[in-house]
Formats: sequence, C-alpha cells, structure tokens
Amino acid sequence: MRALLVDRSAPGGLRSGEVPDPDPAPNQALIRVTATSLNYGEVKSGLENAPEGTVPGWDAAGVVERAAADGSGPAKGTPVVTLAGDGAWAEFRAVDTGLIGTVPRGADLGTVSTVPVAGASALRALRRLGPILGKRVLVTGATGGVGRYVVQLARLGGAHVTASTGDPAAHGDGLRALGAHEVVTEPSGVGHPVDGVVELVGGPQLVDAFGKLAAGGTLVSVGHVTDEAEHFPPGALIGDQGRHDRSIVTFYLLPGPGLDTDLTWLAGQVATGDLDPQVAWRGGWDRAAEAIEALLGRRLHGKAVLDIG
Repeated sequence: MRALLVDRSAPGGLRSGEVPDPDPAPNQALIRVTATSLNYGEVKSGLENAPEGTVPGWDAAGVVERAAADGSGPAKGTPVVTLAGDGAWAEFRAVDTGLIGTVPRGADLGTVSTVPVAGASALRALRRLGPILGKRVLVTGATGGVGRYVVQLARLGGAHVTASTGDPAAHGDGLRALGAHEVVTEPSGVGHPVDGVVELVGGPQLVDAFGKLAAGGTLVSVGHVTDEAEHFPPGALIGDQGRHDRSIVTFYLLPGPGLDTDLTWLAGQVATGDLDPQVAWRGGWDRAAEAIEALLGRRLHGKAVLDIG
C-alpha cells in the first residue's frame, strides 16, 4: 500500500512510499482510509520522535475493509472514524475496535476526520469539569482545533463561555459565532471568576487562568503549545480568601474506555452540522509538507485535512 513515511531528509519530514498492508489483530478492523486530519502535537513532537520509515498519523476516517475477526466493532462497508497512535497516513490502517466510531452514511469523511483527537479531547476535558450548565467556563488557546471544539461543546452544555485568543480583532467574531459569549486576549483579561478552565496553552497562561478560578473550580491542563514553564507566585496555591478547593488536573486522551461511543456521537454532530470542525486547510496528501509547515508556523487556526488517494 502507499503511505507517507517518516524521512527527515525530505520536505516536512515525510516521503511517499510503499509498505506492506497492515495485519490486523483479532480485535482490530482493517480500514480503507479516505482522509486524515493533522494535529499540532503529532507534527511537532510526533514526527520528531517517530523512527525513520514508519507511518505516522493519529486521526483517520474511511470505510471498514475487513471487520474484526473477534466479531467486535462495525461490519465491512461501514463508514468510520478512527484513532490510534500511528498509521493514519496510509491507504489502510488496522485499528482496535474500541477506538472506532461509526459515521452516518453520506457524511463528508474529510470533515469527520477532524473528530478523534480534537473533538474527543474537547469532550472529555469538559467532562472533567463536571456539570457545566449555568457555569462559567474559560477556554485558552481557543482558536486552535481543540479550542474551537471546546467552545462549541461548552456552549451546547449550557455554559457561559469565555474564549481567550492572542488576536481577538482577527478571531473574535468567529469565536462568538461558535458560541463564545466573550472573547479576551489572555486569561488576565477575564473580569470575573470562572468555574472551570480548559487550558490549551501552558506556561504563564495556565498560571493566570488558575488565578481566575472560583472556589471549587477546576482547571484541566490539555495542551502545551508553549515551551515556557509554569511558575506560580508565592501564595497562589493557598486556599484562603474564598479561593479554597481549587484544583489542577492533567489530561491524556488514551487509553479511554468508551471512546468508540464518543467518536460515534461526535461524528454524528459534525455530520448534521451541529458541530463545525472549522477546517482551515484541505488538500491531497501530496501536499502534506505544506500543511505541516503551516501548522508549525501557527498560520492555521482550525484543522488541516489531507485527502488520501
């Protein structure tokens, strides 16, 4: 099969090549890949750490070519969206059935391919906050692929949503259209305590966002696009003056039981238009280097999709 292989001597660190078809385990389905979406983390650290000649890629949508031998998961011919630690940037991938969501027939698999990492991270990070109906939620790094999903899902969940972005003049209207009630430049600009934070930047923004938590509030640390460390000022973690019982929790998407159900639900929301994946770039996989360069240069605000084939 054709695939994009790690080759650090090539533009974007990838080259097109031929590799053997995957040999699925009994609990895996073989998927014919139609499209894959790129994530900042996989093109930043994933490609740097992947062995030469391997097939990278986390997110992929396509059609079941061969159902799992153990009888689990969707049947042959089912449109699906999939998540795994590698193998998405190829014509076929083998995926554990617990990491496969089904997709409504007729849906655009390119837009649905944005769901696994970005959509599932957003959904599960918000769940870590607990019930958000009527609560105030702050989203940092809101213009990224995960952030845009968080804004929409938080609004659907009944929260008052504050979105933080480095350039409100350029992105404020778009974030409000997705559901943000207010848009600020940084967490320090929020004029009220918040009940929960989905933090996607790290460094000083994480520290500032924690300082905005109300008593009993939770910050979920999901992303670290900055290389800066978190330095809390003296007294920041003391629970006095009505700031008690605040928490910071770490986040990692895998492993996670129920991801097949979450991916199915998210794919359905994208297919019906209730969630907008905000695809900012789309092209054939021969243009992968172009998409990677744009992501690493922080010139893409939203998702990048590669159509396979």
